[in-house]
Amino acid sequence: MAAAVLSVLSAADKNRILRAVGAALRENASYLQEENARDVAAAAEKGLPAAMIDRLTLKEATIAAMAAGCDEVAALDDPVGKITSMWRRPNGLLVGRMRIPLGVIGIIYESRPNVTVDAAALCLKSGNAVILRGGSEAINSNRAVAGIITDVLKRGPLPPDAIQLVPMTDREAVYELLQLEEWIDLIIPRGGEDLIRTVVSHSKIPVIKHYKGVCHVFVDETAELEMAVRICMNAKVQRPGVCNALETLLVHREIAPRFLPLLAEQYRQAGVTLRGCPVTQEILPGVATATEADWHAEYLDLILAVKVVEDLDAAMDHIRRYGSLHTEAIVTSDYGRAQRFLQEVQSSTVLVNASTRFSDGFELGLGAEIGISTTKLHAYGPMGLEELTTSKFIIYGNGQVRT
Repeated sequence: MAAAVLSVLSAADKNRILRAVGAALRENASYLQEENARDVAAAAEKGLPAAMIDRLTLKEATIAAMAAGCDEVAALDDPVGKITSMWRRPNGLLVGRMRIPLGVIGIIYESRPNVTVDAAALCLKSGNAVILRGGSEAINSNRAVAGIITDVLKRGPLPPDAIQLVPMTDREAVYELLQLEEWIDLIIPRGGEDLIRTVVSHSKIPVIKHYKGVCHVFVDETAELEMAVRICMNAKVQRPGVCNALETLLVHREIAPRFLPLLAEQYRQAGVTLRGCPVTQEILPGVATATEADWHAEYLDLILAVKVVEDLDAAMDHIRRYGSLHTEAIVTSDYGRAQRFLQEVQSSTVLVNASTRFSDGFELGLGAEIGISTTKLHAYGPMGLEELTTSKFIIYGNGQVRT
């Protein structure tokens, strides 16, 4: 019922609700931090990794960003009802495609309470009802956020159950959710590889997913050194515990003797541990040996695998063999090589002369991000509003019948 109401809700009503949610988050920032502090304390007591605790923590800036995200989604064009194409057939029929909501979306996620807001905002604006199931480590934070959203929805005209949070932490609740194929149209898991594989193996419902982010930067022989250092530092160090952080650095053999010592010193100061191929070890004595497992690794930490390669083709071969279809970047001054990299590397986001950290729905202008897909069906890459809709055929006639 809620999905049906939401699917035809006007853009003006959706935007008003989103702005009201943003205002309510700001007004209740202290309450949110108090509830979040309970989760953070419990996580520290359990000895959870620092990267997970970082994702769990609701700082003032995080709450401000959550609220701003609601406003930004409200400012985006509403995709629902948009006519994406129209053509006339020889028999006079006018045929087109119209974007419509998917229906009911289930989102299963870990650690990040901000996902509760991001997912709710994007689903609401795209006309989808949503069932949210956050991780047990963030239960108090998620209940607090969901309660604030529900209070706003109670003002109407949308039924409050259009955005629901599964209130219990029992894993069996997830397994039950994944069986509801008659009621839920799509599942989106957000979290570590183990979570995503568990969801995929148990779900009767289609799943949009990415297993991990083994992201690469290739520094070409024509790269401007200062730019390359800046990009590689940002890609690895700014937030090492996220899926679009740099995990393997590929360096052209011609530039490696000049580039690697400059970068290694910057990484040393930032606390990054390097694991390198034999050529890297010759240039940087003392660097640990990179094993086969390192080329597959998503460290989510201040650890980086480094390989010196012969040329662009060798770099792309490495990415094809070890990449996870997430995000790859090239640093180069050669237009032709940049274009080859863009065309031949098949990952969901490919960048030229920019950090992998820009593989993010917010940074790409999609508003808050629902997740990243490395499955090529329906959606590929960061998922925003349009990726939460599908299209149906609409046909105008004036009495045509098929002969």
